[in-house]
Amino acid sequence: MTNAAIAEKPVSTLNPITVEVIGSAFASTVEEMGEALVRASYSTNIKERRDCSTALFDAAGYMLCQAEHIPMHLGSFIGFIPYILDHVDAGSLAPGDVFIGNDAYEGGGTHLPDIVLAEPIFHEGKLTAWAINTAHHSDFADRGHAHIYQEGLRIPPVRLYRKGILQEDIQKLFLLNCQVPHERMSDLRAQMAANRLGVTRFKELCEKYSTDTVLAAGRELMDYAERKMRSGIASIPDGTYRFSDLFDAESLREQLEFSVTITVKGDEIHLDFVSPPQVRAGLNVVYTALLSTVYYAVKTVVDPTVLPNAGLARPIHVTAKKGTLLNCAHPAAVDGRIAACQRVVDLIHGALAEVVPDRVTAACNGSVAVASFSGTRPDGSLWVYLETIGGGFGARHNKDGLDGVHVHMTNTSNLPLESLETEYPLTLVAYELVDGSGGAGEFRGGMGLRRVYRAEADCRVSVGGSRFVSHPWGLKGGLSGACGSFTVIGAPDRLVNGAGDIHKGDVLEIITPGAGGYGAPRERAPAFVAADIRDGRIPLDIAKSVYTV
Repeated sequence: MTNAAIAEKPVSTLNPITVEVIGSAFASTVEEMGEALVRASYSTNIKERRDCSTALFDAAGYMLCQAEHIPMHLGSFIGFIPYILDHVDAGSLAPGDVFIGNDAYEGGGTHLPDIVLAEPIFHEGKLTAWAINTAHHSDFADRGHAHIYQEGLRIPPVRLYRKGILQEDIQKLFLLNCQVPHERMSDLRAQMAANRLGVTRFKELCEKYSTDTVLAAGRELMDYAERKMRSGIASIPDGTYRFSDLFDAESLREQLEFSVTITVKGDEIHLDFVSPPQVRAGLNVVYTALLSTVYYAVKTVVDPTVLPNAGLARPIHVTAKKGTLLNCAHPAAVDGRIAACQRVVDLIHGALAEVVPDRVTAACNGSVAVASFSGTRPDGSLWVYLETIGGGFGARHNKDGLDGVHVHMTNTSNLPLESLETEYPLTLVAYELVDGSGGAGEFRGGMGLRRVYRAEADCRVSVGGSRFVSHPWGLKGGLSGACGSFTVIGAPDRLVNGAGDIHKGDVLEIITPGAGGYGAPRERAPAFVAADIRDGRIPLDIAKSVYTV
């Protein structure tokens, strides 16, 4: 059958096979967009660490599909298109328009370094969908975090392109506020290329199956995701489940308590979060960031195979008092919101461990260790290097946890030392797993990482994270994982609240937390204990005292 004949098929002929084919096309499109963005980008944070995400939305602002990149970035997407539709005359939208934005309070962003680009997709003169992506631009370094006005340039969704024509004044305004403008411009071009690819692929689908059929398939895929979520929620016993945990960070004087109350009733779930008032530090979480975290965490427990579209959110209800750390209000600083979001996942898993212990893990490292370096090159140009470092993954009911990986809301990689040492005045002295950092148990928690940098030039550094005081908890008798730490070796006073100047020759050591174990250590198979000793994961004397073998 020719493409023209297929295009003439009415929506009434929509069948499961067509829906599946179109759904697979959505998924392949967003993945292809992501690869284009990574391959075309300039900065190490995107081309090497892959700190970016891509998605397709329908014309009404509902997500059709998100690539399997970084769960946190959903928070930058779900409010962006609705903001445009609420604030821009729909009749003024045209092919070639591209909106840029990043603000956490005007436009649905979650923190300022995540720059979002969205392009409307028109077919046969009608707005049919949106291509959208976000990339973390490693800029806005050496900032204060008392409030959001210190954290960088705030951009509500505005047109960077109008009908395909670059608005140079907007771009100049953006680049003037960046410390490494040539990187920013190149990365923006990569984001443009990714969206243009998404536009092309979506229009090809409409040409092949007809716009009505593609959009109808999108609606059916959302309904299918909703049905699967409801079915998974219904498999959890009705009831109310609670959990609390302590949250610490380099910029806090004391630990703060977070808690969640989860109510499961039939095929719907409600999560109510309690946290302290928002803080004068970049740790606060806007509501869209909280939502993206909850959607991820509930999906992992209910059914990880649920399609990543707007339908999965329909049976999930989330509340948190406005003005608190987990639902902050303007002008709270939000740059480091990821640390608190990681702890939200722990809360949800901890609460549901009471009734579905085989669907959750012990606490993962519960943090994102962030190291940001910035300085001036001999030619006077500025450089900025951002690194987020993985840690331990929690043990499961039937498997050990993973060692030295990113968990939950992040999914980036560490920068290879070849790229690090080529592009920045830093040397990686050590990069290794931390022996004994995984919590003991029938199944052992994953180990944290030790990453050590030597400065080859004077620079400014900022280190952030969590689980420096509190431990990643174990489940069902499993022991806690080890905490993390950071220090300038030989000069521990160099950093105050995680930030300070380091000099040429200084050595910065960052240790990330391990993860909790699952099950009583005495139940661990002797062969596994022997392997741990042989591999150097635990010393012999600790093995004898903890595992009693």
